[in-house]
Amino acid sequence: MSALAPLIATPWPDVPDLLLPALGETARTVAVVMTIVVLLGGPLGLLIFNTSPLGLTPNRAAHVTISWIANLGRSLPFLVLMAAIIPVTKLVFGTTIGFKAALIPMAVAGVAFFARLTENAVREVPRDLLDVGLAGGSGRWQIMAGIQLREALPGLVAGFTLNVIAMIEYSAIAGAIGSGGIGYLAVNYGYRRFDNTIMIACIVLLIALVQLIQFTGDRAVRALTH
Repeated sequence: MSALAPLIATPWPDVPDLLLPALGETARTVAVVMTIVVLLGGPLGLLIFNTSPLGLTPNRAAHVTISWIANLGRSLPFLVLMAAIIPVTKLVFGTTIGFKAALIPMAVAGVAFFARLTENAVREVPRDLLDVGLAGGSGRWQIMAGIQLREALPGLVAGFTLNVIAMIEYSAIAGAIGSGGIGYLAVNYGYRRFDNTIMIACIVLLIALVQLIQFTGDRAVRALTH
């Protein structure tokens, strides 16, 4: 088979024609998922912390319940989670393959992950600042938005960066169900067709993409910290 590989490998000049559309599909998937993640995971993380004994509205029952929900999405390897959610995906979108099929499992995993990252970031906010807000007559929701989120912003940006990278990895795994993107291209061409050119190109692109996102996130965190 290795002797045949050079005969079926995609010529390097043709690689961009395959790679750029795949990059666009990955970017679309990650952008949609991260929008859901921020809108749901951020508030969920705030609730997890603020219903804990250290939070603004301690409530043991609520804290245990919300924490359990968040842990549920983080307990399973993504491939197992993706398979387990197939009936839900089928019910919601009417399909178990393609772009839509990847959205629900990626969103579930991403929301759970970002909720915990948000909780950890908010936990680092000094309690004194919250007490000052309470003493000044600010409501709890005002303190969450005006003090907790503002002071935790560097940690939230760092968590957002980690989450984006995780979603890129998950989108590559979701290529197994035909969701498109770089992972799908790597599986279909690089693995099934033994196209080493495409496989190498996909690997290099994924590495470059992750490095760029991490670099950008680190710069943003430093800018917000100083």
